[in-house]
Amino acid sequence: MYAIFSSFVYFSDLASSSGPLTEELQCSVCLDVFTNPVTTPCGHNFCKSCLNQCWDKSEDCSCPFCKETFSKRPDLKINTALRQVVQHFKEKSGVTTSEVLCDICDDRKLKALKTCLMCQSSYCETHLEPHHRVPRLKKHKLINAVENLEDYICEQHERPLELFCRDDQTFTFVCPICTVTDHKNHNTVPLEEESEEKKTQVMKIQTDVQQMIQDRMKKIQDIKHSGELRKQSMEKEKAGSIELFTALMLSIEKCQAELLEKMEEKQKAAEEQEEELIEELQQEITELKRRDSELEQLSHTEDHLQLIQSYPSICRPFNTKQWTDISVNTPVSLNTIRAALTELQQTLDEKLSETELKRMRLYAVDVTLDPDTAQPELILSDDGKQVSNGDIKRDVPDNLKRFDHCIFVLGKEGFSSGRFYFEVQVMKKTAWNLGVARESVIRKGRITLRPQNGYWAIWLRNGNEYKALENSMSVLSLRVKPQNVGVFVDYEEGLVSFYDVETRSHIYSFTGQTFNGTLYPYFCPALNKDGKNSDPLIISPVN
Repeated sequence: MYAIFSSFVYFSDLASSSGPLTEELQCSVCLDVFTNPVTTPCGHNFCKSCLNQCWDKSEDCSCPFCKETFSKRPDLKINTALRQVVQHFKEKSGVTTSEVLCDICDDRKLKALKTCLMCQSSYCETHLEPHHRVPRLKKHKLINAVENLEDYICEQHERPLELFCRDDQTFTFVCPICTVTDHKNHNTVPLEEESEEKKTQVMKIQTDVQQMIQDRMKKIQDIKHSGELRKQSMEKEKAGSIELFTALMLSIEKCQAELLEKMEEKQKAAEEQEEELIEELQQEITELKRRDSELEQLSHTEDHLQLIQSYPSICRPFNTKQWTDISVNTPVSLNTIRAALTELQQTLDEKLSETELKRMRLYAVDVTLDPDTAQPELILSDDGKQVSNGDIKRDVPDNLKRFDHCIFVLGKEGFSSGRFYFEVQVMKKTAWNLGVARESVIRKGRITLRPQNGYWAIWLRNGNEYKALENSMSVLSLRVKPQNVGVFVDYEEGLVSFYDVETRSHIYSFTGQTFNGTLYPYFCPALNKDGKNSDPLIISPVN
């Protein structure tokens, strides 16, 4: 074993060098690298086919190299260790054999077409001809030409491995003699039968693998598509955010300008009032100073007659204001600022609602009504955009999707991710339901509209009673009666919002919800009420 290993290392070094092909790996007959090397009793190595040809053409069996003659034709076995060294040499040096050569050709060897397991030789088209003609040879087992012929021959009995033993735990190929010796009473089958069975299994595995490949390729497409949708959604969000903040900044600047203008106006009015008061006070001071001078003169006069005559005019009441109760107005009071801030808040709220509705309308989808879900009393328009209550049950096919008691209908289009928005005209109606419903909702018998039952909806009753159908109903106070209602859903955020389209105001939102499965638009035109509520619900195009 050490010698073999040493030779292996030695030949490996030769193979890795840049020198010429060494004689140690050459067959002395064909002068080429060994193919299936065999060793003679005298210790020399040859290609198995080369040595067999020499002996087939000679009357005795002798070594082509040293000419030693053997009394009996030796039983040649492949030198597996040397074959591994040769194979390693070929891999290292780049020497390859791309084809199996005919074992019979003398001079220029032709490519072999078939290998005979009985003859244990490979044949070109010319030398294969007897196997197609001679009855005895026609029974031989032919396979596609192979180099490793020994892998197809039983080492113990030197017969072709034609059978497969199914009883062994490992893959075991056997020859006919094995079936009556070591593998007696074992379950053996022809290789062709086992191969066909394995081929069927391989084809099934291949089908599974191909399906897995398709599934993964589809998953890649889904991920890419999801990424594109996310990118588009992000661009819409960016545009909406910029529009929102721009509108808010403009509103703040406008309110700030108006507040500053009011402050300046009040300041100007206060300054004008100050000037008027100062002028009036200066006039009174001038008059008072004149009176003071007259009184000073009379207080020192010796003319009694003049004093008595002047007294009535000097002592008359002063025609002046009571200045203690008069003050200048404060230019801008705290109440003024508070009023301005309140007005600003109202403006911002309006802008937020308006901009939010604009943003939601970016996710508008084309919704049509699904006739297979419509309760039999409902009448749908041909274009699937209107639904009204006909009060008479129509003869329609029953199916698992159809509501049989509650006068409900769902949209055809379902959504299991992302955002979507649609608008419904409710003009002139005194009662209706709108929202979204889970695909798995119960559709037979009476139904309670609640999120826990798979419905997220609001309704109108008696002309002016609006409610959100929460687990406990929430009464909604609306300033005006909506003519068009917008419904917005953000699947991942668990949000369902309702908006009055005309006033651009928020009606109600279900928040923090968890959606499972597909959501569908949900509609209910409600009872006719003797014609008072006969108008249809109309799915409006979103402009």
